[in-house]
Amino acid sequence: MMRTLFLQPPSFDGFDGGAGSRYQAKREIKSFWFPTWLAQPAALVPGSRLIDAPPAKMGMDPILEDIKNRDLVIIHTSTPSFASDVRVAQMLKDANPKLIIGMVGAKVAVQPDESMAKGTPIDFVARNEFDFTIKEIAEGKPLAEVDGITWRNEKGEVIANKDRAMIEDMDSLPFVTEVYKRDLNINDYFIGYLKHPYISIYTGRGCKSRCTFCLWPQTVGGHRYRTRSPEHVAAEVRLAKQYFPEVKEFMFDDDTFTDDLPRAEAIAREMGKLGVTWSCNAKANVPYETLKIMKENGLRLLLVGYESGNQQILHNIKKGMRIEVAKEFTKNCHKLGIKIHGTFIVGLPGETKETIQETIEFAKEINPHTLQVSLAAPYPGTHLHKQATENGWFNESEAELIDENGVQIAPLHYPHLSHTEIFDSVEEFYRKFYFRGSKIASIVNEMVRSPQMMKRRLREGVEFFQFLKDRHVA
Repeated sequence: MMRTLFLQPPSFDGFDGGAGSRYQAKREIKSFWFPTWLAQPAALVPGSRLIDAPPAKMGMDPILEDIKNRDLVIIHTSTPSFASDVRVAQMLKDANPKLIIGMVGAKVAVQPDESMAKGTPIDFVARNEFDFTIKEIAEGKPLAEVDGITWRNEKGEVIANKDRAMIEDMDSLPFVTEVYKRDLNINDYFIGYLKHPYISIYTGRGCKSRCTFCLWPQTVGGHRYRTRSPEHVAAEVRLAKQYFPEVKEFMFDDDTFTDDLPRAEAIAREMGKLGVTWSCNAKANVPYETLKIMKENGLRLLLVGYESGNQQILHNIKKGMRIEVAKEFTKNCHKLGIKIHGTFIVGLPGETKETIQETIEFAKEINPHTLQVSLAAPYPGTHLHKQATENGWFNESEAELIDENGVQIAPLHYPHLSHTEIFDSVEEFYRKFYFRGSKIASIVNEMVRSPQMMKRRLREGVEFFQFLKDRHVA
């Protein structure tokens, strides 16, 4: 068995490139998701180690020391961090020339040849789902015999092996919680709308929706929702409770946990038996009866991708959501006492100054507990990237999707809507949503009732205003 290091490398200060992050970037409030996509293969490789450098605030020195005794390093990369990650790979190779270096993640999955061409220290990249790919390589299987990789032979030729079959039995994967306990400090991971400390895991992979902008189903996870059994999920949560009694919330980070309603209800009942507080991603169409069962069994919050308040834009991005259904769903959540963190995107195809205002008014009307506003980002491998390239909405000079500090830029533009107008609308959205008398009163009331919430909101406020300041400087 190769002595293997799984690495989320240092890059931009505060940059969250972890797989749980839908947009690899610095957020307006510092956030770090667990590196679940790296932890999963790490759980398959005995004696391995996982280093997640950004949340641990780790520089290169301890990593360079670690790899002196390694045979194999697996780096998780992304479109925004790829150039930086290649520089890290070169530093590792210089320190240990015998090291085999592989990269995983959506970027290399959809651009394997380009990634190999630009990443000279890289020996191979894994395409699509890569858990058992990495296991086979760590076990010493020759690269020529490993499905699902593009690799460089001794002559420097780049070779693409045949695709790897997707995993069908999701219960065959070991618990990532074991790796979390072995290698991570759970207090390093913080998401503003989740209780702290939290733990996130996947109960399944893939999403049957066809949203044109969404990275993971179009690149790594696929459009079939392949799931773990409720009993398997409950067993891991039970183990995590034992390992981490201080955890206040579990987050099920499946692209859409509510794609399978009977299973969602079954898992909810298992969580109810365990007495844990939990949250998950959800579409804005979950029926009242299911919401009620989930709430009665410990559900606290739903992370909901509303994206836009304009029905035509939702059609344009194949969201499969009707505004009136989303309003009814949100009303039901408020009625049941389920918190919502709503996510919105500005700059999607069809966006105008008027539709941006329509979405802001929609957000104010449905009034989620908290929200997040992102800039439309055409990640390679998505239908949005293809559209943007074909229609001239996107300049290749902005292909990294972030600025030199790791903050999202507005890469899309339209004849009637400029980069600057889209970029500036994010700040306008936040200000109009949060700087309302009713919202301010709600936040103050929440802070008064909870000293912990007081501390969190004050810290988030400082980070948020620093974020706005940095955007003006940029």
